[in-house]
Amino acid sequence: MANEYETVRYEEEFILNSRGMKLFTCNWVPNDCEPEALIFLCHGYAMECSISMKDAGMRLAKSGFGVYGIDYEGHGKSEGLQGYVNSFDALVDDCFDHYSKISERKENKKKMRILMGESMGGAVALLLHRKKPEFWDGAVLIAPMCKIADDMRPHPMVISVLTKLCNFIPTWKIVPTQDIVDSAFRDPEVRKEIRNNPHCYKGKPRLQTAHQLLTVSMDLEQRLEEVTLPFFIVHGEDDTVTDPSVSKLLHEKASSIDKSFKLYPGMWHSLSYGEFPENRDIVFSDIVVWLKEKISMGNSRLERQQKQANDQILPKMSS
Repeated sequence: MANEYETVRYEEEFILNSRGMKLFTCNWVPNDCEPEALIFLCHGYAMECSISMKDAGMRLAKSGFGVYGIDYEGHGKSEGLQGYVNSFDALVDDCFDHYSKISERKENKKKMRILMGESMGGAVALLLHRKKPEFWDGAVLIAPMCKIADDMRPHPMVISVLTKLCNFIPTWKIVPTQDIVDSAFRDPEVRKEIRNNPHCYKGKPRLQTAHQLLTVSMDLEQRLEEVTLPFFIVHGEDDTVTDPSVSKLLHEKASSIDKSFKLYPGMWHSLSYGEFPENRDIVFSDIVVWLKEKISMGNSRLERQQKQANDQILPKMSS
């Protein structure tokens, strides 16, 4: 299905993952020019792409980028029990399979590949990078989930009990947490839209989902130095969902040579969707400037690949 938004073309498609499940995918591409680069969206926990990331997709496509999204299993319009993440590894594999196929299309092979993840999607982006570090050219991390904020984390005793219960009742919605909608999204109009969006999960976290999120967050926190790709972190200073100090720690400990971090005073967790429009203008202006700078610097991945190809050709020519 395709729709025209004057300068942006929007398309939707269902694909099958390796487990035979139908996953919803969508994209926003410029109508009047060839995309300068590919942006791959990784949405947050309980969210989806076509509605809650529409503003991000439109803004970036209007700025000249091809933007691609996928609803994870159990999220949005994709198949699976709503709000249920049985395996974070499988979720990351689904994203990689879809996004790598788009990247390898003939018309896209020379385009830069940029991951953009918000909250839990930031963790997805970091794990996609870990899965194949040389494949991606950069990442925009919006309040990335590298650790669960202390005031959002259940008591250690509760965690211990719930972890054991995952073996028996993994899908039960009994994890005691505060309302994430009221904590993450500052604009009351956005909160209302989320509560009315049937594709956004609003129940308590399911046991296995909570266990997966906690495990991944703790793993990422312990391995921040393994991050090597260029990245730009943006984080709201008043975020109570993902700790801004952990974003600062990622910026400090990552092995990346090209890395930037910007903290926005007074802003909350969801910078791409939940903030007031004028604040989103500020954030996306900074993101687009960073993206354009990366493109102007050239594609080091393609340069490496060309050098490897030349190195293989030269010995053959001399023999």
